[in-house]
Amino acid sequence: MLFDSLFVLTCSDDAMELAHEEVRAAAGDARELDILAPGVVLWDAGQPFAELAAHWAEQPPIFVRHICPVQLAAPLYGHVGDLGALAEQVRAALTASGDGSLARLDPSLPFSVQSRVLAELAYKPFDINDRLAAVITEVTGARLDVRAPAQVLSVVCAPLASWRPPSAGAGRAQRPDRAVAYALLGVSPVALNLSDWAGGMRRFAREVDQISRAEFKLLEALEIFAIDLPLRGVALDLGASPGGWTRVLRQRGQYVTAVDPGELDPRLANDRAVRHKPMTAEEYLRSDPDRFDLIVNDMRMDGRDSARLMVSYAPYLYRTGCAIMTVKLPEQHRQPVLDHTFTILRQAYQIVGARQLFHNRSEITVYLRPLPAAAR
Repeated sequence: MLFDSLFVLTCSDDAMELAHEEVRAAAGDARELDILAPGVVLWDAGQPFAELAAHWAEQPPIFVRHICPVQLAAPLYGHVGDLGALAEQVRAALTASGDGSLARLDPSLPFSVQSRVLAELAYKPFDINDRLAAVITEVTGARLDVRAPAQVLSVVCAPLASWRPPSAGAGRAQRPDRAVAYALLGVSPVALNLSDWAGGMRRFAREVDQISRAEFKLLEALEIFAIDLPLRGVALDLGASPGGWTRVLRQRGQYVTAVDPGELDPRLANDRAVRHKPMTAEEYLRSDPDRFDLIVNDMRMDGRDSARLMVSYAPYLYRTGCAIMTVKLPEQHRQPVLDHTFTILRQAYQIVGARQLFHNRSEITVYLRPLPAAAR
């Protein structure tokens, strides 16, 4: 088995089957090797990881949130001595060739180490990151940059239930048969991992004036879809109550019409750039709405009905405008419902992006631009 084809996939636990279908659609010979944790799976792509990753970089999957290659597997015994042993294996792998090599790391580019610990160990991800980053800098001279790395050494520490590295039965200094977990390591350009964050787990700091956790969804969507909002733009927030998304849009200088029969948070009441329309989205549609640079929709409703509503609002977007919506997924028949939802949206929009973000639960987030014939 060539390590060149192994990778760890991360997705939402309740979307594993949908994510696995995305793997099989992109790599017909792919095989699931082991489940490392809920939503974290070891795969053999049946082709070089770089080929699959390059394909997804051009056409991102919806439900696969993060991928990282596995080029080296090292046994772990649960005690702090693992850190020294792991550091020495990485030191050797940085100059090795073939299986078990981490020589793909480019000394001229900034790097970071991203670790996840999915087993009971006596150390934390920070301890692994700190130790291995020091080794990489010492051996290669590469510059550590945790904020904007060009390449990442991914480390996933997890118990293996079914798969074992080909060499797991050999070795006298180490006893793989007594290992409590394995460290799965691989180097890749950060652009090929589908997310800049380990496991795609993009976290935001809670702010003092935060209204709801739903704000994180919009923050993540703006970031992952690289959406630049217009200076002093005009936005429409459908289903705005209690006002989390409205607050995010105001922070970015947008004038917001917030449509919802429910009340907005009192902290928005004195904001003259927020216009509250206490009515349903359907009622507002019948009241000859204004035109907008951006329409957002996080309403709890059937995805197909929400899509129909967005199609009805498309004429009220400027041609240069865009829309962001969440599509709620049913417990069963998710793919047919999603396909139908997309068919409805394509009547008026180009679907620029669709991802299940870290802050999505039983839903996905969709980034839309109006078709010329639909917008005014």
